Amino acid sequence: MTKSEIIEKVKELIAAPTCNPELKPIAEAYLANQNKTTADALIKALETYVNSIDETIAFAGSDMGKKVFGAEQAANMVKLGNELKAKGEKYCFCPACQAGSKIYENKDVL
Repeated sequence: MTKSEIIEKVKELIAAPTCNPELKPIAEAYLANQNKTTADALIKALETYVNSIDETIAFAGSDMGKKVFGAEQAANMVKLGNELKAKGEKYCFCPACQAGSKIYENKDVL
């Protein structure tokens, strides 16, 4: 990815309704001041807040996941997660994790 493509992914991450409220200001700080310090902070935050597909499946299938999403939506998320995992997906399929995973996989461009 190019630097401009990374910037677009950071903007997608920030705009995603599923973006963790603790991750959002770190991503905004990176956009405002693209330097080693803000890049390192963003990488560290992505390591914390981008969920793996296994974490997503486990949460959606848990009692808490059913409470948060509702039983039907949670079941659909588990099904989708398992389908994506079978196709080789490593990360959560929500918009924030998808954008965040692309940034993280290309962290050397930051």
